[in-house]
Amino acid sequence: MSSFYDRQILPRLIGCACGAKPIRRQRAKIVPRARGRVLELGIGGGLNLAFYDPDRVESVTGVDPSEGLRSLAEDAPRPSGLTVEIVAGRAEALAFDSRSFDTVVCTFTLCSVQNPAAVLAEARRVLKTSGTFLYSEHGLSPDPGVQRWQRRIEPLWRPLAGGCHLTRPVTASIEAAGLVIEAVETMYLPGTPRAFGWCEWGEARPG
Repeated sequence: MSSFYDRQILPRLIGCACGAKPIRRQRAKIVPRARGRVLELGIGGGLNLAFYDPDRVESVTGVDPSEGLRSLAEDAPRPSGLTVEIVAGRAEALAFDSRSFDTVVCTFTLCSVQNPAAVLAEARRVLKTSGTFLYSEHGLSPDPGVQRWQRRIEPLWRPLAGGCHLTRPVTASIEAAGLVIEAVETMYLPGTPRAFGWCEWGEARPG
């Protein structure tokens, strides 16, 4: 059974942190590119919903294991006409048919899942052959000095932040899952300590 902190406090802390201005800007760079039938991995509190274009998107299905976050997502702002379904589930074992989505969206999720490789394998499985994987994630910095701080901080940070890891590689993990990178950009998020702020975003397609 989850603790009071996990049920009541952590979802709101995550919602606050993931709704910070630099992260909202990252969402705005990626989410409007989604098209067709969309699957969002780790929909969390639904902070991406406001950025979908209902003229491009047929529907959005959001998956998240946290009841508290799913509850927040149900009430999250979204454009008029956007069809949204929010379901319980783990991204490592998706209950959807293979080749059933046009777009998979993954933002600030791979840091906290139990098995990133399994999540990415599932994303590739459910994408149509013509589909697109859109991502924006924070993770392992390319700078050795920052990496050292990330490794020092992570053991203390992870239990407080819902299992969030600071040292997971982003684009390299996506490529290792057999997704072909078509565009990628990187930077440290402005106004964010470097140990927490290395971000990579872009799009990939099934190999």
